[in-house]
Amino acid sequence: MVFIKYIILFFIFMSVSYIGLALASRYKNRVRDLKNIRNILNIIETKIKYTYEPLPQIFLEISQEFTGGISELFKTSVEQMKSVSAGEAWKYALECSNTSLNSEDLEILKKLENLLGKTNAEGQLSEIELMNNFIDIQIKKSEEEQNKNEKMYKNLGVIVGLAIVIILI
Repeated sequence: MVFIKYIILFFIFMSVSYIGLALASRYKNRVRDLKNIRNILNIIETKIKYTYEPLPQIFLEISQEFTGGISELFKTSVEQMKSVSAGEAWKYALECSNTSLNSEDLEILKKLENLLGKTNAEGQLSEIELMNNFIDIQIKKSEEEQNKNEKMYKNLGVIVGLAIVIILI
């Protein structure tokens, strides 16, 4: 009976520690997603400037090149562009996205809706450059939040797990 109790306590400790690690990973994933978005904006800018590929084709290539929620974001956009405008497809994809981006990041990215497919190449390039500046600011903010909170959540998960185990012993 005592053996089973210790096994249960071990699983409780591991579960609570895992929750702390999962909360900490949100901050790391947000930084990664923002950096991926910045890289993607640079890819889009280059393709608009030099290849003149249509937006759905650019988005499809991006969805195949990247992984995770960012890939799904662009894949959803491509699927939606078949029936609605590029801006509306982008907005829909952001609303359905499964990324680590917070609401402030998503609001900044929603501003792309106004330029996608609506302006000429020069207008799109200037908007992408402006968007890159906003993303750089968000990356700095997210790195500061990561430095501040990631270690705290990891430690908090372990400490709370130990406290529960001690209380239950």
